[in-house]
Amino acid sequence: MITHLKGQLAESSPGHVIIDVQGVGYEVLIPSSSFAKLPAPGQSIQLLTHFIVREDAQLLFGFYTREERELFRLLVGAVSGIGPKIALNVLSSMTPSDFVSSVKGADTKRLSQISGLGKKTAERIVVELKDKIASIPFLQAVATPTSSPKSDPIAEDAIAALTQLGYKPSEAATRVAGAQKMLGPKAGLDELIKASLSPHS
Repeated sequence: MITHLKGQLAESSPGHVIIDVQGVGYEVLIPSSSFAKLPAPGQSIQLLTHFIVREDAQLLFGFYTREERELFRLLVGAVSGIGPKIALNVLSSMTPSDFVSSVKGADTKRLSQISGLGKKTAERIVVELKDKIASIPFLQAVATPTSSPKSDPIAEDAIAALTQLGYKPSEAATRVAGAQKMLGPKAGLDELIKASLSPHS
């Protein structure tokens, strides 16, 4: 099994990278959270990996942190109906700490806003992962405090929309925050997305 890759970043685009390891190019699928941390092409890079072999393909997934990889493995291995694509969407939409907190708090509304997840799948994630997460100490450690501020669903939807358009999560969050400051707290989703895409954001 391939557990990590260390080499030079040859190419990158939202969703995947190619890492040159001593002359061999490995295509690695990554979530947006890892894409946001990528160095410039030609620089050294190391990713933790998870290798999946199917009848029609051999797929290599990469992650910058142990928490991301562990959550990916939990999602594809412990939740029925969750495949690698949806697992990457989860990691692209929220941090490991936000995900753990959402599962522990049974926040199915927030989970169901992730692309590819519906209400029933979100409920299944909570039921099937709540006890498993509780049994993994380092995942417990990444959970955010219960006193953390309430999430803003409209802002999160806007950030997710910009991420799907190719923006890095950090840039999407900055643009949405700037648009919210300009428009005020009562701005609707469409208005917020439009303002976030403005070159002045």
